[in-house]
Amino acid sequence: MTAHKSGDPLTLNRLYGRSSGHKLRHGQQELVDRLLPRIAVPAEGEITSRRLFGEDRTLHLEIGFGSGEHLADRADMLPDHGFIGAEPFINGVATALGHVRDRHLANVRLWRGDALEVLRRLPDKALTFLYLLHPDPWPKARHAKRRMVNDGPLDLFAAKLKPGGEFRLATDDPTYLAWSLMVMQRQTGRFEWFAQRPRDFLEPTGGWIETRYGAKARREGRRPYYLRYRRV
Repeated sequence: MTAHKSGDPLTLNRLYGRSSGHKLRHGQQELVDRLLPRIAVPAEGEITSRRLFGEDRTLHLEIGFGSGEHLADRADMLPDHGFIGAEPFINGVATALGHVRDRHLANVRLWRGDALEVLRRLPDKALTFLYLLHPDPWPKARHAKRRMVNDGPLDLFAAKLKPGGEFRLATDDPTYLAWSLMVMQRQTGRFEWFAQRPRDFLEPTGGWIETRYGAKARREGRRPYYLRYRRV
């Protein structure tokens, strides 16, 4: 993917990260070759619920779905809703395809690539839920502009979420938490934080399904944080 130049150091124009790991097993490669083309988000043009699912549906988008367990669980829980997952890492896409196949999920569409590309092609106010769960924290200060929680992506989030829509962010990295709270504080005219008490962001609420990354953090002694914001 090619980065677009920008004078704003807090404007992220593309997603950074690896796109492949170990070689796919035969069964995984078969899913990528056969199932992915059937449920892939179209490569060009506007992305609408009718185009993806043939009807108007409540739309969810998960940015960087990892292995897809959260995406699959939410899709299974809400079969009448439409779910879009974006993930550049092919091994994660292959695992997510396995969930789609095994659980017969007809309400999932996948994009192997940059989630920002999908966001740009969605109509404004198209999304009811937007998930960013345990993103890469890019801990070095010089990489802060690569973090997904930045002014540029948040402009897109605000545009694509309908009023009352929800942005969910999870992290177990204290630096990323502090950064996210600082950046979201600048968004008070567009996003309202649900939390009123500490427990509101120390435990998942509102039907939030914890990912394996959150469970792993707990096992390893790190506290996950769960931030929920409503589009004003």
